[in-house]
Amino acid sequence: MSIIRFIKDWTLPVSMGMGSILYLLFAYTPALDGAAVFFAPIFDTILPLFMFLILFVTFCKVDFRKLRPVGWHLWIGLFQILFVAIIVGAIVVFDIQGKNLILLEAILTCIIGPCAAAAAVVTQKLGGNLEEMTSYTFISNFITAALIPVCFPMIDKAADMSFTAAFLKILYQVCIVLLVPMLLAYIVKHHMHRFHKTIIGIKDLSYYMWGISLMIVTGTTVKNICHANTSAGFILLIALLGLILCIIQFAVGRYVGHFFNRTVEAGQSLGQKNTAFAIWIAYAYLNPLSSVGPGCYILWQNIINSIEIWQKRKTDSRR
Repeated sequence: MSIIRFIKDWTLPVSMGMGSILYLLFAYTPALDGAAVFFAPIFDTILPLFMFLILFVTFCKVDFRKLRPVGWHLWIGLFQILFVAIIVGAIVVFDIQGKNLILLEAILTCIIGPCAAAAAVVTQKLGGNLEEMTSYTFISNFITAALIPVCFPMIDKAADMSFTAAFLKILYQVCIVLLVPMLLAYIVKHHMHRFHKTIIGIKDLSYYMWGISLMIVTGTTVKNICHANTSAGFILLIALLGLILCIIQFAVGRYVGHFFNRTVEAGQSLGQKNTAFAIWIAYAYLNPLSSVGPGCYILWQNIINSIEIWQKRKTDSRR
């Protein structure tokens, strides 16, 4: 029972540790080469399905009548735009090239990426407002969809894209990832009451599903880092900058949120990023090596999430 309790209390660190160990085990054990090749496409298929189910379960608990913009949404969105402007401005004004450009691109992808869809899961675990968090997730994706076609051609001339094409492509991703599970959740909540009651009756279901998906994502992240075509020192530098950026974004978000009594929600909104999306845009439009930035960022943001959940659990136990 103590092991089960430990896993429940430290789901996110356990998931990240298991994902790392399993990848290294399969990657560096010759006898498991066949199994690694067999499971790789399965995991690639399972991960989007898990994310879909996580959001579906989360949205089943949403009061759809309360989905609307609020004051802190504006300020968090403005800070995201400001941070992007600072990085892009530095690249353009100082004509940064080479490894320094890769470093700034790695940081940029962690800033310009939208709020993670699963941030609502962690926010709910921390006792935050699920509806306000869900609303900002949509707003954040629209901000990202508008920023990428404007900023990327300025810093990488090879990133040849039209605003309309890039905007619509990102909106398509948003529809698949967010709107479809939300629509299904709305149907289940209002027309399939028994099934809906069963889903919301399973405590922390979406959180533990997120833990399983995090294990897969962490394994993929370790794989990308191990196969990065650069020195270990440069990877460590990217990881360190990702850690600093992660702390800054969470801190700024929580600072903005305290003016609205929404420190948890605002902190998660600015700090917890859709790193899978960030990795994709790095590969698609920038130097592929910059994808190591969001790859490391996912580890840092979930360590912070784990600390926040531990503090929340500790506070609740005192009460």
